[in-house]
Amino acid sequence: MQLELSKRANISEAAADAVRAMIVDGRLAPGDRINEVHLAAKLGVSRTPLREALSGLVSEGALTVRPRLGYFVRPLSLEEFEQIYDIRPLLDPEALRLAGVPSAKRIARLEKLNTQLRAAKGAAAIEIDDAWHMELLADCPNKVLIDLIQNFIVRTRRYELALMREQENVVAAMDDHEKIMAALKSGDLDAACLALKRNMQSGREPIVAWLTQRARKEGT
Repeated sequence: MQLELSKRANISEAAADAVRAMIVDGRLAPGDRINEVHLAAKLGVSRTPLREALSGLVSEGALTVRPRLGYFVRPLSLEEFEQIYDIRPLLDPEALRLAGVPSAKRIARLEKLNTQLRAAKGAAAIEIDDAWHMELLADCPNKVLIDLIQNFIVRTRRYELALMREQENVVAAMDDHEKIMAALKSGDLDAACLALKRNMQSGREPIVAWLTQRARKEGT
C-alpha cells in the first residue's frame, strides 16, 4: 500500500490520510498499537514524516500516545461525533452571519472549489469540502470562533472520510453548497445561514448510521 507521493506535495499529510483510512476501514482497530517500523515500510515513507503524521493524528483525536509505549488507535466514538455535531450547526451559521455577504471574487472561488469537489473522492473530497467552508467564513472578524470551527473540522476528519467515500454524499454536499451560494448571490444572508445550518445537519445522519452499524458488527 505504498503512497502515490508524486501526487501529494506533503508526505506527512499523505501518510496521515492513509492512517485515517486504515482506522475507518478497520485495518487499524481501536486499541491497536502503531508499529512505526512496519507502518513506515508499508507506506513507503521514512520514519520522520510518519512521526509528523502520527503527531498530527494525536492532535485531532484519532490516536493517543503513551510514554515509552508509542501510539495507539482511539476508538471511533458515536458520542464524540454527536457532541461535535451538536455544536457545528450553531457555530458555522453564526460565523457566516458575522462575515456577511461575500464579495463576487470570493463567491467565484467558492464556485471553483465546488466544481473541484465533483471529481474528488475520499480524503481529497474532505480537503476540498473543508476548504470550501473556510473560504465561506474567511471574512468572519471573530477569530476565536474561526479557531473553534477549524478545531472541530480537524476532529471530525476521520468520521467524514466514511461519509465522503460515497459519491452520493459528495453530490449532496455540492447541492447544499449551491443553495448557500445562491442565497448569497441574491443578498439573502439569513437564507444562506439557514442553508448552511441544514448542510451541517444533513451530513450528520449518514455518519451516525455508519457508526451505529460499525458498533453492532464489533459487538458480534
